[in-house]
Amino acid sequence: MKKNFKPESLMMTHGYKPELSEGSIKCPIFQTSTFVFQTAEEGKKFFELAYGLREKEQDEELGLIYSRINNPNLEILENRLALWDKADDSAVFESGMSAISTVLLEFLKPGDLLLYSSPTYGGTDHFIHDFLPKIGVDAIAFHPENTEEEIIEIIKSTGKADRLGLIYIETPANPTNSIIDIEMCCRIAKQHKNGEGKTYVCVDNTYMGPVWSKPLEIGADLVVYSATKFIGGHSDLIAGAVLANAELMVRVKTLRTFLGNMVSPHTAWMMMRSLETLKIRMEKQSRNAEKIAAFLDAHDKVEKVHYLGLIKEGSKDYDLYKRQYNSPGAMISFNIKGGEKEAFQFLNSLQLIQLAVSLGSTESLAQHPQTMTHCAIEPEARERMGVTANLVRVSIGVEDADDIIWDVQQALEQVK
Repeated sequence: MKKNFKPESLMMTHGYKPELSEGSIKCPIFQTSTFVFQTAEEGKKFFELAYGLREKEQDEELGLIYSRINNPNLEILENRLALWDKADDSAVFESGMSAISTVLLEFLKPGDLLLYSSPTYGGTDHFIHDFLPKIGVDAIAFHPENTEEEIIEIIKSTGKADRLGLIYIETPANPTNSIIDIEMCCRIAKQHKNGEGKTYVCVDNTYMGPVWSKPLEIGADLVVYSATKFIGGHSDLIAGAVLANAELMVRVKTLRTFLGNMVSPHTAWMMMRSLETLKIRMEKQSRNAEKIAAFLDAHDKVEKVHYLGLIKEGSKDYDLYKRQYNSPGAMISFNIKGGEKEAFQFLNSLQLIQLAVSLGSTESLAQHPQTMTHCAIEPEARERMGVTANLVRVSIGVEDADDIIWDVQQALEQVK
């Protein structure tokens, strides 16, 4: 009898054959640029497949050619990562922005329209507004409070409803934890086309990682991650990931081959190490975050806490939260009473929590989005997003929860 093991049980072994590596219990780092063919005929077959000159034969796998195309570390990592989202395949990139920009470049062409949710990560926002116009792609935003009917009207107002190439949503949003209805976006996509082609839905799932949310199961076409965050989880690597069905992943991986923005064998190896503890890290981070959020919510120097676990039961957002997520996550943002001065006093007084950007790591991190990660966004748009002078973002790590609360409490006491 064969059992279907859960992803966390397969992270140590899936896709790796010890007998091919001298019996090593862990996959070695294949630090090589190229691979030896047994015959010239074999090399010919591999290249035909890699460059799409012919279809795969039954049970045929792409042989190892060159580490820009494939590498054992990269292939095993991608096989394991795909298990979490129940995706046909995944592609890992040298950064989250590499993954995001590759998707935008592959699924948008000159004359197309991009619909995206706001707020979104500052780097994504910059790429949308500063690069996409250079290649003739228009973009328009919608906000979490917009209804389905309002979003359809926003699309119509552009005059390009027949060229909607991609709906790109970040949910929960960075840094406000606003949530977007993925099913609603899929319905909107089905009502539109891009010329004769399909309108695709892509979800940036970085904030929830592949453990707390499954956008592909909800109906999204593509999911992207900054894998630097929870997937990497140790603040020691930079990576990104894209997951989708087999047909879309061929497109993503083909463009990646020619952009050359895949991770190195060493980074892939480090990510395999991280996947082994992904679920237990994220579970601990979420338990901690629930305690810290409750503490902040009751503090008299805190104006408002943005955390999924504090969404009021019975509200529209609560119903959406329960449908889309199986945990409130580990990301908290809060408005401190005052402005930038008070936010900086808090941040400068932290002793255990580190003052740094990024998130999802074993250590707790805090930052000031308005002057750091979202500083390049036009001020009026930033205010519209809720990225205000008194907003602080905290990524909760795996430290003792009482120690984190002590640090938050003493830092708030320094705020005058």
